[in-house]
Amino acid sequence: VRLVESGGGLVQPEGSLRLSCAASGFTFTNYVMTWVRQAPGKGPEWVGSINYGGTTSWIADSVKGRFTISRDNAKNTLYLQMNSLKPEDTAQYYCARPVLRWTWGPGTDLDYRGQGTQVTVSS
Repeated sequence: VRLVESGGGLVQPEGSLRLSCAASGFTFTNYVMTWVRQAPGKGPEWVGSINYGGTTSWIADSVKGRFTISRDNAKNTLYLQMNSLKPEDTAQYYCARPVLRWTWGPGTDLDYRGQGTQVTVSS
């Protein structure tokens, strides 16, 4: 199993970024996929998840209305579109696969995640 995130960087407040996660080594379409983030000195925070076909997503209240999750199953790729970014969104962002492939939400057991991509929101 391999998950490789990309697309992070330094952005000004109210800016946008789109993160990508390229998945390989497993049947991508069989899994709900998740984004989590971790800010310095804090524990992991669930950002959101998306179902197998990409028709339903669930987003944390802290980013609802600003972040959107999508997936392209033909490309085995997961996305996180982040708009109206705030300094408190600064974190390392990871895509992750759950232990139980249908599960999602805070506290979900995750068995694989990528190396992460850093997002820094600062003026």
